[in-house]
Amino acid sequence: MLAVALVASVLMLAGLVLPLNAALMTRQLTANAADAAALAAADTASGLVAGYPCANAAEAARLNGATLGECAVNGLDVRVTATRQVLGVLVSVGSRAGPSPG
Repeated sequence: MLAVALVASVLMLAGLVLPLNAALMTRQLTANAADAAALAAADTASGLVAGYPCANAAEAARLNGATLGECAVNGLDVRVTATRQVLGVLVSVGSRAGPSPG
């Protein structure tokens, strides 16, 4: 009986931990996509890369498995939001790239 209870509790714990792990991993992957999108847009805004900043940000986010949510370009400062869905929940992460504020 004790062995059955132990196995059942381990399975229940795994059932709780695995979705949490998936959510945390997806959040990190979305943050990586947002950072890449912000850097791509900032490089475009500075003239280092040809094209339109938000279009390049959307492509960078797509290549990293996310969707570009918002994209705001203010001179050389770029703010973007990348989104990705996990277990029916939309994960959204923002990022900024550009010259230092100081």
